[in-house]
Amino acid sequence: MHRRFVLAALPLAALLMAAAPKGKAPVAPPPPPPPLAAVERVAITTELGTIELALDGVHAPVSTANFLHYVDTRRLDGITFYRAMHLAWGDQPNGLIQGGLRDPRRLFPPIAHEPTSQTGLRHTAGTISMARNAPGTAVADFSILLSDMAGLDADAASADPEAQAGYAAFGHVTSGMEVVRAIWDAPISATLGEGYMRGQMLDKPVKVLSVRRLPPAPAP
Repeated sequence: MHRRFVLAALPLAALLMAAAPKGKAPVAPPPPPPPLAAVERVAITTELGTIELALDGVHAPVSTANFLHYVDTRRLDGITFYRAMHLAWGDQPNGLIQGGLRDPRRLFPPIAHEPTSQTGLRHTAGTISMARNAPGTAVADFSILLSDMAGLDADAASADPEAQAGYAAFGHVTSGMEVVRAIWDAPISATLGEGYMRGQMLDKPVKVLSVRRLPPAPAP
């Protein structure tokens, strides 16, 4: 397995830059988003069921705020889970599913990379993590792990810059791992995908109906 490509995002066209029409006053910026809670709860409702997440607003604030920006603007409604990576070794199921936006016009700017060496989070079963190409290129694609995958954590001792950076974990599944497994078990296309993604693309991507915030968990 070439770990540097595990959570790579699909190639996308260049981001479209919006400009104010000439001769008109600039539009006032939107109000700042509300401060992050320590735990931000989100529900991803798919055609196969609902996945509930707890996002870490304390240790991974950049990735969490970015994900919530897409949630609050409804830009994740109608996206798909398009990839299921199956690893043949170790305890099964072993791998991940990946989803995200295919329309570059609906993307926000890339975010700063939050390595696990900085956040203290780990890529364990149920973790949600940002997909990216180079560090600092993550936008809206994300993966959910079905197994522990320590190879995605930042490894400062590695000589490989990709391994040093790792990937940005920012939360975990609290309910609905059976839905994650159902997506992972969906038929794989024999022809879709290029390069390392060939053989990992779902024959029929699983549609996300909506992604919404959930109320805070009740106090214990």
